Amino acid sequence: MTIKASTPEEYLANVEDAKRPIISELRNAVKSNIPEGFSETICYGMIGYVVPHSIFPAGYHCDPKLPLPFVSIAAQKNFIALYHMGIYADQELMDWFVAEFPKHSKNKLDMGKSCIRFKKLNDIPFGLIVELMQKVTVEDWIDTYTTTIRK
Repeated sequence: MTIKASTPEEYLANVEDAKRPIISELRNAVKSNIPEGFSETICYGMIGYVVPHSIFPAGYHCDPKLPLPFVSIAAQKNFIALYHMGIYADQELMDWFVAEFPKHSKNKLDMGKSCIRFKKLNDIPFGLIVELMQKVTVEDWIDTYTTTIRK
């Protein structure tokens, strides 16, 4: 399910009514807690938080014209997704998140490499997401990215 939008506000306006308040709350949790330096944008058809070219001129190795992606939020057909590249690239962060998840949710963790899927919209562990957002600074992400992904 791709939502055509050029701003995060336009994205939210086009999310189906049932998911809009949850996506909005998730956006607020991320936006209010992500460390300084990340910029909010539309990235790959989702609300994204990126390292702007002004901080990391090299951009994303897959397309250097794009800023370095870090976190994205998406309303998918059957779930809401939080994509967190730090979890994908940092095993210690992944291990922490997997260990903490059961303390914050009664549901089983549904996760891919960087994608955390929330099928039960009223059981998103916002407190855990707040903690996750606070764990990786722009400098940490650039260091992890340049040593583990873009070699």
